[in-house]
Amino acid sequence: MQQQTAMDESSIRRRKESQNGSTGHSGHTNDKPAVKATVLQKDVGLVSGICLIVGTMIGSGIFISPKAVLLYSGAVGPCLLIWAACGMLSTLGALCYAELGTMITKSGGEYSYLMEAFGSLVAYLYSWTTVMVLKPSSFAIITLSFAEYASTPFYPGCSPPPVVTKSLSAAAIFLIVTVNCLSVKLASYVQNLFTAAKLFIIVIIVVAGIVLLAQGNTETLSNAFDGSSTSVGSIGLAFYNGLWAYDGWNQLNFITEELKDPYRNLPLAILIGIPLVSVCYVLVNVAYFTAMTTTELLLSPAVAVTFGDRVLYPLSWIVPLFVVFSTFGSANGSCFTAGRLAYVSGREGHMVKILSYISLKRYTPLPALIFNGVLSIIYIIPSDINTLINYFSFAQWLFYGLAALSLIIMRFTRKELHRPVKVPIVIPGLIVLVSCYLVLAPIIEKPELEYLYCTIFILSGLLLYYPFVYRKWARKIMRPITMHLQLLMEVVPPEKVE
Repeated sequence: MQQQTAMDESSIRRRKESQNGSTGHSGHTNDKPAVKATVLQKDVGLVSGICLIVGTMIGSGIFISPKAVLLYSGAVGPCLLIWAACGMLSTLGALCYAELGTMITKSGGEYSYLMEAFGSLVAYLYSWTTVMVLKPSSFAIITLSFAEYASTPFYPGCSPPPVVTKSLSAAAIFLIVTVNCLSVKLASYVQNLFTAAKLFIIVIIVVAGIVLLAQGNTETLSNAFDGSSTSVGSIGLAFYNGLWAYDGWNQLNFITEELKDPYRNLPLAILIGIPLVSVCYVLVNVAYFTAMTTTELLLSPAVAVTFGDRVLYPLSWIVPLFVVFSTFGSANGSCFTAGRLAYVSGREGHMVKILSYISLKRYTPLPALIFNGVLSIIYIIPSDINTLINYFSFAQWLFYGLAALSLIIMRFTRKELHRPVKVPIVIPGLIVLVSCYLVLAPIIEKPELEYLYCTIFILSGLLLYYPFVYRKWARKIMRPITMHLQLLMEVVPPEKVE
């Protein structure tokens, strides 16, 4: 029984190879085509890498978060400074990840780095929290934003019914998961296309803002610091919502194994993509303030759409259309990377083994992608986006801080590792301090149960670690289920390629 799954895997692989060798045209039966190793293929180049970063970062955040950042910062001046500071912070964090990603060229992002620096238990807690909550909830948030913008034109004067947005969100999740299961190249093409679309609408908004500035629409930008908030907790929440819009700067590290020439393309994509997004975000916010007062912006149900109605009429319809494209592209990038984390954690034994299997025909982590999609559909049921953003940011920045700390620790414990990129140690130190602030300040200022629930959920993984990971009971229980799922989906374990 213990060898049955392995035998099935071998038979499937042999059958696939024989098919490849026998389906040629007559007269060419001896020209057996090369059979790819059953591993994730290196199909992601520099342009696709930049598009993954830019396309995942520019999603729903810039069209939703401006209200929250302005609300918590209290005035236009600190609001713009917070947007710029979030961009600088994201760039510094990404530089740390450039060193980590070129030093440890494994997919999985923080998971692989925490494994090297802190060992199996901390990496398991990260994968438990991220695979089960953070990645699927992020996917759900983005598709809910997509659904809201896509359905709003059909309900003029009122908000779309929740059942409509949730159903549309579920349909988007299904479509995106299907695309990612079919082909890595297809998913990359979709990402590149929608990234171009979102940059197009960003350029239109920025140019319109520049025209308004040239016409003297600077009233909202005058006395920009009047009414600024001095609350530590409020500033922390403003950063939360700003950083939510920037989130995605670490996405390329989740697919390092699929990146062509990662030593060159990983840091280069980071240095091109993140500053580009930072400039776009600040200029877009300036454009918003040229067309709306702070009160009007806070009361707007959809900031970008309100801007389009005022500035671009009668072509204002292009704004919600391209926002829909933007959120869809961001959701595609989120799905792409989430599947890789579930795949890597399954490969290391921290999730059920079936998640680490690869499609024999498509060379995609099909079970991991489907698993993430199913969880995301569950998470669209509680559709309070702001609560989900705070919940997401609290836990995510805890792990960002640990990843930066792992970089500092490995400077002393893993000196032998090759470091093509090496950042000054003060940068990861700064990221650790900022992470501590972002985790603790809002909790101290305004304690809420969502933070407690998040902490309890993270620690609850400890209850499952000993029996199912350390003792490997999950493999024994899942073996017959794994075998049937493997045959159903035509997936096999990844081959070890040196």
